[in-house]
Amino acid sequence: MTLRAHPLTAAAFAPFGDVLETAGDPDKIINQGLCGRFHDRAALDFGPRGRAGISLFSAQPRALPYRLELVERHPEGSQAFIPMHQNPWLVITAQAGEMPDAPPGAVHAFLAAPGQAINFHRGTWHGVLTPLHGPGLFAVIDRIGDTANLEEHWLAEPLLVTCP
Repeated sequence: MTLRAHPLTAAAFAPFGDVLETAGDPDKIINQGLCGRFHDRAALDFGPRGRAGISLFSAQPRALPYRLELVERHPEGSQAFIPMHQNPWLVITAQAGEMPDAPPGAVHAFLAAPGQAINFHRGTWHGVLTPLHGPGLFAVIDRIGDTANLEEHWLAEPLLVTCP
């Protein structure tokens, strides 16, 4: 089966999380009028027993069409991916299952433009970090804690993700 990635927009991504970008006018002008602040762009959630952590990920670039075999989710907290490069990258999500423990539903793919970052809401099924060009360097803000925060689901049939 083939899945076509669509441009990443805040409206299309809203069921899964937040798009972080500098679209539109800044919310505030700071630093002696020389800096626009795009304020509070993500609903970060670290759960009752977690704390915020910032990690750096160095992911190997993937080629298109991309073979998607696995999705994962983090039931204890949100996870934000902020590219430290100016290249497009692939964002894959899946609908929640019918029940909390059900497998994921329909899969969606988005092509993030340079300058776009995302925050997956807590419990959102998503693909692994998928840069399309090197360097695959990202800052990741997510939950640090002592409880399990990763569930993986292998797809019964892999999907080939393509871009326009």
